[in-house]
Amino acid sequence: MTTVSPTPDTTPATPPFTTPQVSAGQNPAPSMRLRELAFGAACAAAVRAAARLGVADALGDTPASAAELALVVDAEPAPLRRLLRALCCYGIFSEAADGKFVHTDMSRLLREDDPNSLKYISLWCTEPWTWEVWPHLDDAVRSGSSVFPGTFGKGFFEYLHQDAGESAQVFNRAMTTSSVQSAQDVADLLDLTGVSSVADIGGGQGHVLASLLEKHPSVHGTLLDLPGVVARADARLREGGRLADRVRIVPGDCREDIPFEVDLYIIKNILEWDDESTRRTLANVVAAARPGARVVIIENLVDDTPSMRFTTAMDLLLLLNVGGAKHTRESLVGRMSDAGLRVGEIHPVNAYLHAFECLVP
Repeated sequence: MTTVSPTPDTTPATPPFTTPQVSAGQNPAPSMRLRELAFGAACAAAVRAAARLGVADALGDTPASAAELALVVDAEPAPLRRLLRALCCYGIFSEAADGKFVHTDMSRLLREDDPNSLKYISLWCTEPWTWEVWPHLDDAVRSGSSVFPGTFGKGFFEYLHQDAGESAQVFNRAMTTSSVQSAQDVADLLDLTGVSSVADIGGGQGHVLASLLEKHPSVHGTLLDLPGVVARADARLREGGRLADRVRIVPGDCREDIPFEVDLYIIKNILEWDDESTRRTLANVVAAARPGARVVIIENLVDDTPSMRFTTAMDLLLLLNVGGAKHTRESLVGRMSDAGLRVGEIHPVNAYLHAFECLVP
């Protein structure tokens, strides 16, 4: 998207001011804080609107007025200024004394070209279907199960791929973005001394595997996921890719079978759907692995993490969508132990992921 070029400001005159920024030092009264939280949908909707309009992409390094930005994003200046004013309250953009807007660390994350972009994650968390399931959270808490089939007449993934094609594309881009961004963190964390073969179980497009293989040129890798997923594998792993001669891509379902033996199995962010899927996946790993093989399980936790607000929100959305749950440290260790794995050290990967080191007895 073209960034804004300075033009005369035709926004209706308003007194220039600097929008107050929320800081850790501010401590609103409980009554006001609760009002703000009850209006939380307004903040989420504002983030979504800014992402869909491309406001962050339009704003470059030069401060710009709402009128200048409106020309680029095809919006009305006055409502756009109101949107930006709301976002500034949360530190997403900042308004200077002359009424022009500038980037903040958070607003840059809404840019498409930012290497740490959260644009598609932000869109995914605010897709149209989310606004229909959140009001039924009390029903999900009462029943302990997904409300999605009762709301839409079919399961979550069935609905996504049959009735919400645009949302499915947003989901794919969001998951790809998240995987790419965490893949290097995983590769930097894991010590592959003595490992000659590694498998990414339910590994999506294989970004973690690709990062590991690039860092360790003597290691061979296997990617296992559903046929439609591995068909879109990272180009580095597919035929003709620079890592293809050290990779085998196996279409399959880890809940049904894991048909190979390797030194190290990686399981990342797939043990959250339901207990039966978790049990079957871990049992299949133990059945496939030789004694002494390593298993590294990487998950978000709803305890012992600096990202509690984000992770607990995702936990509730999982409950609504598929009846799943994010794990506590205790619950995940319990499931691994029940499967027969010997649990060792637990390491933080980044602000929202932990890696559990395990051995097959």
